[in-house]
Amino acid sequence: MRRATTTIRVDERMVLRPATSEFYSELVEAFEETWPEVSRAMPWINPDLPFDTQIEDFLAETERMGRSGLLHHWVMVRPWDGALLGLIGFDQVTRSGKAVWNLGYWVRSSEQQHGFARRAIDASLRWLGEAEKSSVELKVDPHNPAGRSTVMRTVREWKGERCVDGDSAITVAGVRTPHECHLVTIGPGLGPE
Repeated sequence: MRRATTTIRVDERMVLRPATSEFYSELVEAFEETWPEVSRAMPWINPDLPFDTQIEDFLAETERMGRSGLLHHWVMVRPWDGALLGLIGFDQVTRSGKAVWNLGYWVRSSEQQHGFARRAIDASLRWLGEAEKSSVELKVDPHNPAGRSTVMRTVREWKGERCVDGDSAITVAGVRTPHECHLVTIGPGLGPE
Protein backbone atom coordinates (compact mmCIF):
# COMPACT_ATOMS: atom_id res chain seq x y z
CA MET A 1 0.00 0.00 0.00
CA ARG A 2 1.51 3.30 -1.06
CA ARG A 3 1.08 6.49 0.92
CA ALA A 4 2.59 9.95 0.78
CA THR A 5 5.46 10.88 3.06
CA THR A 6 4.13 12.76 6.09
CA THR A 7 5.60 14.49 9.13
CA ILE A 8 6.52 12.22 12.06
CA ARG A 9 6.80 13.65 15.57
CA VAL A 10 9.49 11.46 17.12
CA ASP A 11 9.64 13.11 20.55
CA GLU A 12 10.18 16.55 22.10
CA ARG A 13 13.73 16.68 20.69
CA MET A 14 13.09 15.72 17.05
CA VAL A 15 10.54 15.88 14.24
CA LEU A 16 10.93 14.17 10.86
CA ARG A 17 9.72 16.47 8.08
CA PRO A 18 9.34 15.32 4.46
CA ALA A 19 12.53 16.29 2.60
CA THR A 20 11.59 19.09 0.21
CA SER A 21 13.31 21.95 -1.55
CA GLU A 22 12.46 24.26 1.37
CA PHE A 23 15.32 22.54 3.27
CA TYR A 24 17.87 23.06 0.49
CA SER A 25 20.09 25.65 2.22
CA GLU A 26 20.12 23.85 5.57
CA LEU A 27 20.89 20.53 3.90
CA VAL A 28 23.78 21.95 1.88
CA GLU A 29 25.21 23.56 5.03
CA ALA A 30 24.89 20.29 6.98
CA PHE A 31 26.47 18.26 4.15
CA GLU A 32 29.38 20.68 3.89
CA GLU A 33 29.93 20.40 7.65
CA THR A 34 30.19 16.64 7.41
CA TRP A 35 32.01 16.24 4.08
CA PRO A 36 33.51 13.78 3.14
CA GLU A 37 31.83 11.43 5.68
CA VAL A 38 28.39 12.25 4.26
CA SER A 39 29.43 10.60 0.98
CA ARG A 40 29.24 7.19 2.73
CA ALA A 41 25.56 7.78 3.44
CA MET A 42 24.91 9.36 0.04
CA PRO A 43 26.93 7.27 -2.42
CA TRP A 44 25.07 8.85 -5.34
CA ILE A 45 26.88 12.14 -4.75
CA ASN A 46 29.48 12.56 -7.50
CA PRO A 47 32.40 14.66 -6.22
CA ASP A 48 33.24 15.66 -9.81
CA LEU A 49 29.87 17.35 -10.40
CA PRO A 50 28.47 20.55 -8.84
CA PHE A 51 27.26 19.69 -5.35
CA ASP A 52 24.46 22.27 -5.28
CA THR A 53 22.81 20.91 -8.44
CA GLN A 54 22.91 17.34 -7.12
CA ILE A 55 21.18 18.37 -3.88
CA GLU A 56 18.53 20.36 -5.80
CA ASP A 57 17.86 17.34 -8.04
CA PHE A 58 17.74 14.97 -5.04
CA LEU A 59 15.21 17.13 -3.20
CA ALA A 60 13.02 17.61 -6.29
CA GLU A 61 12.93 13.85 -6.93
CA THR A 62 12.41 13.07 -3.25
CA GLU A 63 9.49 15.47 -3.01
CA ARG A 64 7.84 14.17 -6.18
CA MET A 65 8.33 10.47 -5.37
CA GLY A 66 7.44 11.01 -1.71
CA ARG A 67 4.03 12.39 -2.70
CA SER A 68 3.38 9.21 -4.70
CA GLY A 69 4.73 6.88 -1.98
CA LEU A 70 7.52 5.44 -4.15
CA LEU A 71 10.18 6.51 -1.69
CA HIS A 72 10.26 8.34 1.62
CA HIS A 73 12.89 10.78 2.87
CA TRP A 74 12.76 13.06 5.87
CA VAL A 75 14.98 15.72 7.31
CA MET A 76 15.56 15.34 11.05
CA VAL A 77 14.65 18.69 12.63
CA ARG A 78 15.01 19.99 16.18
CA PRO A 79 11.55 21.48 16.84
CA TRP A 80 12.43 24.45 19.01
CA ASP A 81 14.94 26.09 16.68
CA GLY A 82 14.39 24.35 13.33
CA ALA A 83 17.99 23.09 13.18
CA LEU A 84 18.55 20.36 10.60
CA LEU A 85 20.08 17.34 12.38
CA GLY A 86 20.27 14.83 9.56
CA LEU A 87 18.43 12.89 6.89
CA ILE A 88 16.72 9.50 6.85
CA GLY A 89 14.86 7.69 4.14
CA PHE A 90 13.69 4.60 2.31
CA ASP A 91 14.11 3.75 -1.34
CA GLN A 92 13.42 0.55 -3.23
CA VAL A 93 17.00 -0.16 -4.34
CA THR A 94 17.42 -3.53 -2.64
CA ARG A 95 19.88 -6.36 -3.19
CA SER A 96 18.61 -9.26 -1.06
CA GLY A 97 15.67 -10.31 -3.19
CA LYS A 98 13.67 -10.39 0.07
CA ALA A 99 13.16 -6.76 1.05
CA VAL A 100 10.83 -4.14 -0.39
CA TRP A 101 12.65 -1.15 1.11
CA ASN A 102 16.22 -0.04 1.78
CA LEU A 103 16.87 2.26 4.75
CA GLY A 104 19.55 4.95 4.73
CA TYR A 105 20.34 7.66 7.23
CA TRP A 106 22.91 10.29 8.07
CA VAL A 107 23.40 12.64 11.04
CA ARG A 108 25.49 15.81 10.71
CA SER A 109 28.78 15.61 12.58
CA SER A 110 27.93 18.26 15.21
CA GLU A 111 24.82 16.28 16.23
CA GLN A 112 26.22 12.73 16.32
CA GLN A 113 26.32 10.63 19.49
CA HIS A 114 23.00 12.01 20.79
CA GLY A 115 20.72 9.13 19.74
CA PHE A 116 19.13 10.96 16.80
CA ALA A 117 19.81 8.14 14.32
CA ARG A 118 18.41 5.48 16.65
CA ARG A 119 15.23 7.41 17.39
CA ALA A 120 14.69 8.44 13.75
CA ILE A 121 15.19 4.85 12.57
CA ASP A 122 12.68 3.47 15.06
CA ALA A 123 10.09 6.18 14.29
CA SER A 124 10.41 5.83 10.51
CA LEU A 125 10.28 2.01 10.63
CA ARG A 126 7.12 2.23 12.76
CA TRP A 127 5.59 4.77 10.35
CA LEU A 128 6.39 2.64 7.29
CA GLY A 129 5.02 -0.48 9.02
CA GLU A 130 1.72 1.09 10.11
CA ALA A 131 -0.07 0.01 6.95
CA GLU A 132 1.35 -3.42 6.15
CA LYS A 133 4.01 -5.99 6.90
CA SER A 134 7.17 -5.88 4.78
CA SER A 135 10.94 -6.29 4.97
CA VAL A 136 13.55 -3.54 5.05
CA GLU A 137 17.25 -3.81 4.23
CA LEU A 138 19.84 -2.01 6.30
CA LYS A 139 23.29 -1.95 4.74
CA VAL A 140 26.43 -0.99 6.60
CA ASP A 141 30.14 -0.72 5.96
CA PRO A 142 31.63 -3.19 8.48
CA HIS A 143 34.58 -0.79 8.92
CA ASN A 144 32.30 2.04 10.11
CA PRO A 145 32.04 1.32 13.86
CA ALA A 146 29.38 3.94 14.66
CA GLY A 147 27.19 2.96 11.71
CA ARG A 148 27.62 -0.73 12.44
CA SER A 149 26.67 -0.21 16.09
CA THR A 150 23.49 1.65 15.09
CA VAL A 151 22.49 -0.98 12.53
CA MET A 152 23.22 -3.89 14.88
CA ARG A 153 21.11 -2.26 17.63
CA THR A 154 18.25 -1.85 15.17
CA VAL A 155 18.56 -5.45 13.98
CA ARG A 156 18.61 -6.72 17.58
CA GLU A 157 15.67 -4.63 18.80
CA TRP A 158 13.57 -5.27 15.69
CA LYS A 159 14.42 -9.01 15.78
CA GLY A 160 16.09 -8.81 12.38
CA GLU A 161 18.72 -11.01 10.81
CA ARG A 162 21.88 -10.96 8.75
CA CYS A 163 21.27 -11.48 5.02
CA VAL A 164 24.48 -12.43 3.22
CA ASP A 165 22.58 -12.63 -0.09
CA GLY A 166 22.11 -8.86 0.10
CA ASP A 167 25.77 -8.02 0.69
CA SER A 168 27.10 -5.77 -2.04
CA ALA A 169 29.88 -3.39 -2.90
CA ILE A 170 28.72 0.21 -2.98
CA THR A 171 30.70 2.86 -4.82
CA VAL A 172 31.45 5.78 -2.52
CA ALA A 173 33.38 8.70 -4.05
CA GLY A 174 34.72 6.37 -6.72
CA VAL A 175 35.82 3.59 -4.33
CA ARG A 176 34.01 0.23 -4.18
CA THR A 177 33.28 -0.58 -0.51
CA PRO A 178 31.74 -3.88 0.64
CA HIS A 179 28.59 -3.48 2.73
CA GLU A 180 26.86 -6.04 4.93
CA CYS A 181 23.11 -6.46 4.56
CA HIS A 182 20.68 -7.00 7.42
CA LEU A 183 16.89 -7.39 7.26
CA VAL A 184 14.16 -6.31 9.65
CA THR A 185 10.47 -7.04 9.35
CA ILE A 186 8.07 -4.17 9.95
CA GLY A 187 4.32 -4.12 10.23
CA PRO A 188 1.43 -3.39 12.57
CA GLY A 189 2.40 -4.36 16.11
CA LEU A 190 6.02 -5.16 15.23
CA GLY A 191 9.14 -3.48 16.59
CA PRO A 192 10.62 -2.67 19.98
CA GLU A 193 8.37 -1.91 22.93
